[in-house]
Amino acid sequence: MRLLSVFDEVYKTRSVSRAAENLEIPQTSVSLALARLRRQFNDPLFVRTAQGMVPTPHAADLLGPLRQALELLRSATRQQVVFDPRTSRRRFRLSMTDVSHLEFLPRVVKKVESVAPGIQIEVLRIAPDTAARLESGDTDLAVGYMPELDAGFYQQKLFDEGFACVVRRAHPRLVSRATRTLYKRERHVAIIAPGTGHELLEQELKRLKMQRDVVLTLHTLPGLGNLLAQTELVATVPARVAQTLARIAAVRLVPTAFALPGFAIKQHWHERFHHDPGNRWLRAMVAELFLE
Repeated sequence: MRLLSVFDEVYKTRSVSRAAENLEIPQTSVSLALARLRRQFNDPLFVRTAQGMVPTPHAADLLGPLRQALELLRSATRQQVVFDPRTSRRRFRLSMTDVSHLEFLPRVVKKVESVAPGIQIEVLRIAPDTAARLESGDTDLAVGYMPELDAGFYQQKLFDEGFACVVRRAHPRLVSRATRTLYKRERHVAIIAPGTGHELLEQELKRLKMQRDVVLTLHTLPGLGNLLAQTELVATVPARVAQTLARIAAVRLVPTAFALPGFAIKQHWHERFHHDPGNRWLRAMVAELFLE
């Protein structure tokens, strides 16, 4: 059962070290198990490349039968993988938007420190390869607006989000609210970070025939508050980002005289890890922090 578990985990993660972390065994034990498997099947099974441990064609052929055998063994022996956050030293990888970095990440760190002091968290930005990373196991969970994740992925809504305008506190023209005329006349900074729903905003503005004068485009949010505080630019960002910026920078929110779109922020994970005890614990913790 240990050999089959190692084969399955290396196949999923494409990594000896990550497989060891997930199985909570020394990396040397994974390497020794792979050596035994290679002798057993007279095949390298996994080849080290720039993309990780890539399975050979023979390993791909073995995957289905070996996973069936592993499930049969687990059922027969009633062996359940146990995950204890109090003692685990597993490393989890979370893909997040800058929105989550600003508001949510501090709460994650505090929670992990209190209930799972040995666990490590690695934070990645949501990117075009996030779906592939979720499938391979290189990312455990993705939090944000990701409508492209469909087949093969589970999701859970964490909260509904909208948009808000942010300007410097002493902005000379946007004093009380942004009318359509004022909004179109101002100079804007556009945020196009993945997972923030910026496509929805652009679609709605196009539908309203409100073309913005975009003079600056940013792919990330850090530094936006300071930028707005020192210029007369206008940023239309997710509402929680706007509220955070108003707390940490000399900026304020300006209501609009027209409706802005809404969207749902969700956590996403691949179906291959739906029953993984560690992944289940991570999802439950994230949901608790967002929904509390």
